Amino acid sequence: MAVAQTAMTISGQKQAASAQATAQANASKAERQRYLHEVSSMRIQQGQEQVAAAQRLQESSKKAMEARATAKVSAGESGVAGLSVDALINDLTREEAQYNFNTQEQLEMSDVNRTLQLRDAGLGFTNNMLRINKPIEQPNYLGAAIGGAQTGMSTHSAIK
Repeated sequence: MAVAQTAMTISGQKQAASAQATAQANASKAERQRYLHEVSSMRIQQGQEQVAAAQRLQESSKKAMEARATAKVSAGESGVAGLSVDALINDLTREEAQYNFNTQEQLEMSDVNRTLQLRDAGLGFTNNMLRINKPIEQPNYLGAAIGGAQTGMSTHSAIK
């Protein structure tokens, strides 16, 4: 009877450890998928922001070039030349450069923010993996044997 109880206790502990290991493996896999999805979403959004910024810069460049050409043609048709035309062209070029600078600055700030978000996502992933994968209690052979021996002794005493 004592041997049977010891075997059952050890078997139950092994089954519990196995079930916990399976649950941890499944939770770890799900956490990895969640993390990869989160990071992929951030990178896709970053790529979209970069494309949108490039399109804005291209449109700005086109409009500035058209504005400078219009100013030169208008000045030529009006018979105006010299420093005032150069100042107008320089002002249009300065406005374009300021817009381009602001757009690049905004994109860089978004990249810094994204880097921080990615770092936080990585820390969250690590913390979740540590929370999921706690050590699994292994079968306690000595405790089961002692418990079985106590049961055997109690049974032996009761039979006497």
